[in-house]
Amino acid sequence: MLDIKFIRENPDLIQTGARRKHIEFDVKELLTVDEARRKLTAEVEELRAKQNKASLRVAAITDAGEKEAAIKDLRELKDALSKKEGEFKRADTEWQKLMLDVPNIPDPSVPDGASDRDNVEARIWGKPAPFDFEPRDHITLMEALGLVDLERGAKVSGFRGYFLKNDAARLSLALWNYVFDMFRDSGYAPVIAPALVREVNLFGSGHFPQSREDVYKTQDDLYLSATAEIPMMGMYADEILKESDLPKKFLAFSPCFRREAGAAGKDTKGIYRLHEFFKIEQLILSVADHQDSVKYHEELTANAEKVLQGLQLPYRVVVNCGGDIGRAHVKTYDIEVWIPSERRYRESHSSSYYHDFQTRRLNIRYRGADDKMRFCYSLNNTAIATPRILIAILENYQQADGSITVPEALQKYIGSERIKNATLDA
Repeated sequence: MLDIKFIRENPDLIQTGARRKHIEFDVKELLTVDEARRKLTAEVEELRAKQNKASLRVAAITDAGEKEAAIKDLRELKDALSKKEGEFKRADTEWQKLMLDVPNIPDPSVPDGASDRDNVEARIWGKPAPFDFEPRDHITLMEALGLVDLERGAKVSGFRGYFLKNDAARLSLALWNYVFDMFRDSGYAPVIAPALVREVNLFGSGHFPQSREDVYKTQDDLYLSATAEIPMMGMYADEILKESDLPKKFLAFSPCFRREAGAAGKDTKGIYRLHEFFKIEQLILSVADHQDSVKYHEELTANAEKVLQGLQLPYRVVVNCGGDIGRAHVKTYDIEVWIPSERRYRESHSSSYYHDFQTRRLNIRYRGADDKMRFCYSLNNTAIATPRILIAILENYQQADGSITVPEALQKYIGSERIKNATLDA
């Protein structure tokens, strides 16, 4: 959510930001409703003041006839106030709805474009290893090695259900331990975050009201979180922090749940796009300074790159264009790892900053050295997401005999150098 005062003073900037994000939003409509709401606020306050004054006058009158007339006037004031409060409530509801629809303003460095096809490559790390055989896809590898059971997964969980088995389970545990060990002395506090969250956290983090169709809801009016970002942002809702305590940096693990409502027909096989998965998320709350956001955005991205470099996985970093960043985002980098069977890079990490868009909704503030209250700024990025990253590991480390070499960084966690439960057909 943006500051309404900022919106009033910069309507063209808001409209341009929406256009760059390819989001339909009419700032003039918001300002019209805002003006009506402000006028009704003044009228309601004026009528309340008159009612209070009239109530005191009635209490002080001793003459019966005069008192009856005053009571009649007071009753008329109450009716007028009730009507005006109803008008204000309707205007305020519409105002709140439109305020939640205002998109954040993309940074000037965000490239123009309508979709991920228009993202701009920033850098490439590593070179895809040459194969002297046709590389197999992750489904073929995993099924042959006894690492996954998609058929029984679908029987138990429905579409996109899966069981990770044997060394795939060990590999997942190894990855989580590898990442937490890598961040041990980084200043990022380790957290295991809840997956069940209240609705206010989804509004606060900017996922609602637009993405309701992609979220699972329970019968207890709780929701299954799609990322640890959501509970972690709610962790400090309605709190006032000390500037000296910022930045706050977290490395948060949680199960994640997504309906993938907008992904019909995409990645219907395998473990790339799932309803249930696990993720370790980086999150930062910082002071309200743009340059700090830029600095920490690069830090978060570098951390994720370090994870992939330690695994020796070829990847590239792209700057997301306006049409491929979220409503809440100021700027986003995607990190994409090389998938040999598809001969292309695919997204594994997403690194973003938001300024005070989320913290304003969640009322997360800090008291500055000058004793002024300000909203914190927020940032986040994936550290590792499983089982998606297994696709890149298994495919890039596959051998001609169908076995998988375990990345050196993970061997101490698994206790072996190779996964070779079975041999693939030639």
